[in-house]
Amino acid sequence: MFENKMRTGLFCGLLLCLLPVASAATDSEILNPRVPPDQIEEARSWVNPFPSTKENIEKGKALFTGKAFCVTCHGIDGRGFSDIPGLVGKLPRNFTDKVWQTTRKDGELLWILKNGSEGTAMAKFVPSVVTEEEAWHLILYVRSFGK
Repeated sequence: MFENKMRTGLFCGLLLCLLPVASAATDSEILNPRVPPDQIEEARSWVNPFPSTKENIEKGKALFTGKAFCVTCHGIDGRGFSDIPGLVGKLPRNFTDKVWQTTRKDGELLWILKNGSEGTAMAKFVPSVVTEEEAWHLILYVRSFGK
């Protein structure tokens, strides 16, 4: 019994040591745009033509969990598996992160959906998986994670 408690204590201690490493690795990436510098101003100027209504957010959610299969990498809760201890590197974006939500513009997100994100597993989704209109709805749903 004492041995089991000792193992549990060591495991928890190790887990607590790894948590800052995992979050620090993803936090430093948040402020780095994934749109190339020569295209970022144009991308930032693109504005979502759809209002953030319950109906439009629900359309985005249906795409996120269905046709666009975003849930596969970003998770049902939008965290992108960033809360799994020990994972470091280019993790899928954590859409619940308030800093990321306020730093990235909708146009940047659309650019990524159109072009993918070099150096990550994020592929191009527009127009091969979703239309541009559907992409804007996805972005509305992604924004709902930050509220």
